[in-house]
Amino acid sequence: MKGEPDFLQNLRDEMGDGRQWLDRGIVIAYAVLTGLAVVGFTLLADAAFGLYQSLRGAIWWAPLLWTPALTALVVWGIRRWAPGAVGSGVPQVLTALAPETPIASRSRFVSLRLSLAKIAAVSGGLLAGLSIGRQGPSVQIAAGVMLHARRWLSPKTDISTRELLVAGGAAGIAAAFNTPLGGIVFAIEELSRRLQDRSSGLMLAAIVVAGLVAVSAFGNLSYFGRIRTDGVSWWSLLGPGLLVALGCGLLGGLLSRLMLASFTGLPDRFCAYRRKRPVTFAALCGFVVAVIAIVSDGNAVGVGHHHTHALLDAAGSGEHQPLVFTGLKFIASWLSAWAGVPGGIFGPSLSLGAGLGADVAWLLDSPHGPALIALGMCGFLAAVTQTPITAMIIVMEMTDGHSMVLSLMACALLASLLSRMISRPLYSTMSLLMMRSLRGDLAPLAGAPAPMPPADR
Repeated sequence: MKGEPDFLQNLRDEMGDGRQWLDRGIVIAYAVLTGLAVVGFTLLADAAFGLYQSLRGAIWWAPLLWTPALTALVVWGIRRWAPGAVGSGVPQVLTALAPETPIASRSRFVSLRLSLAKIAAVSGGLLAGLSIGRQGPSVQIAAGVMLHARRWLSPKTDISTRELLVAGGAAGIAAAFNTPLGGIVFAIEELSRRLQDRSSGLMLAAIVVAGLVAVSAFGNLSYFGRIRTDGVSWWSLLGPGLLVALGCGLLGGLLSRLMLASFTGLPDRFCAYRRKRPVTFAALCGFVVAVIAIVSDGNAVGVGHHHTHALLDAAGSGEHQPLVFTGLKFIASWLSAWAGVPGGIFGPSLSLGAGLGADVAWLLDSPHGPALIALGMCGFLAAVTQTPITAMIIVMEMTDGHSMVLSLMACALLASLLSRMISRPLYSTMSLLMMRSLRGDLAPLAGAPAPMPPADR
């Protein structure tokens, strides 16, 4: 039959093209470097927040001076030397991936230099004691490292710049969360929404390799341990789980809307003052976060993984302050983003969701605290990012919650649906605003004839 693959000819084509195999080797080598970069960033960020905790423990009032001063310093430095590193990092990768973005302008959003600046700035924010995450920034960091591989590839390679960006961004999620499958789903659901046939296998291999580097560094264990759901029936979780999903959808959608408003700016006196004096405004936000840190004994700042670990171990008791923690963490996360310090929302969203799940378990006196906490983590992450499948996979891998897969999916879908009624998609909307700003910067050049762009390389 005509059109059937010729195995021997295809094998000769594959084995005979040495340059093609060299390009593949370069991509895999950069995948290893990407994983190492995220692992190094994780260790540095955790060490920075550990130093902050030591300072806060030694002198309880130190954050009132330390946090505003360092917050102002980070904002001043990033605005002066690396404005492309501001924010989460996911919108920058989406903007670089957009077909409308000129190839020459991609370095404004993703590059090796911006990756280094992002590592320094996010670590500085955690050293200041702000409520920011490191997983979103890992997307931009990893994409910048992977994109650097382009200069070593053959001019005739089938591996495009777009594929390198998608693979790098997804590898950042896989390595940051220690969840290779979550990285692959994130690539499909958020970054790409399509994978080209010729190189998709190589890109998926790069994502997995970067994830395996993280597994080698941190161990092949679930990030938050294993959720014990033995004997938990779906109907016993129906009422409390529905309440968790609704709460996550409302609060997550509100947080997403506030962060978009902070990013775009509103015609009010606070945003006007932020535009006029961004460094001073950052210091004021840092001072409020410092007060929250003192009130919450440090639980409501940082990425939040330590508090989430404690909640899962103690089933919502112990150091958790019911209702108070969730409110303080919400305000601290919003103000940290509004201050203009680079940082992600993945980690704080998981912490907020865990706190909300623990609050529902406390209000209803439910014996299924760990299960509700896992649902809260999944629901809040889905509500803020509006990527329910990615949220479900990440939480399932991080908690070894395979027995809760249907409950996690239902919670993620409901919370994401409710969030869409409150807020536009966070990352894609920020990306559109970045592209609009880029078009404004390029407008003076519009009168000159533009060369035809080459293929997406």
